Amino acid sequence: MLSRLAAVLVPTVGRLTVTTDDGADFPPGSIIAANHSSLADPAVVLAALRRLDVEPVIMAAAGLWRIPLLGRALAREHHIPVHRGDRRAMAALDRAADALAHGRLVLIYGEGGLPRRRDAGEAAPEAFRSGLAWLTHAIGAPIVPLGQAGARRIASGSRTKQLAGLATAPLRRPGLHVHVKSPVALTGTRAARTAHAREAVTEAWRTAAAHLGHRVRPLG
Repeated sequence: MLSRLAAVLVPTVGRLTVTTDDGADFPPGSIIAANHSSLADPAVVLAALRRLDVEPVIMAAAGLWRIPLLGRALAREHHIPVHRGDRRAMAALDRAADALAHGRLVLIYGEGGLPRRRDAGEAAPEAFRSGLAWLTHAIGAPIVPLGQAGARRIASGSRTKQLAGLATAPLRRPGLHVHVKSPVALTGTRAARTAHAREAVTEAWRTAAAHLGHRVRPLG
């Protein structure tokens, strides 16, 4: 339901385009690793994945389960609440590992939260947390790097600015782009896996941002 809803709503607030690497695929039991820049980007990502006939299990902040209608939908569809800074955070990883072991695709935001920036501009993903690397080690799952750009033009900054952005987006209809790279197998230490995942997602984000005409600096 969430994917269908996103597919309907996102085109009303922006112009979504989707590209993939040659040979990009979603092997069963893969982690879709995405950059997180806005409260709007989960809907953008879900709408893009639905175009690719992919409907993942989502790992998301537990606070969303307290929103009446949304919370019931998340629970009914067996998405995974993440309690940050809480001992229950490990339980979320265990549930994700179980979903991966059963061949499901799991969508994870490696940064574990939104950037603190107030502007609406694009910026590379911030430091990744180690949960993604833990999962790849525990399950042997590959990651599918996904980069999204443009969502901050819908919602970013203070709460007032976010509400204003959402209200005016149907008139402005900013460009939104999602790019999916080919699967990547992570190896090495947890730190090395985390760094490799961030680099791969950053490359996907750079492709998405460049598609919208944003100037981005090369890695390095």
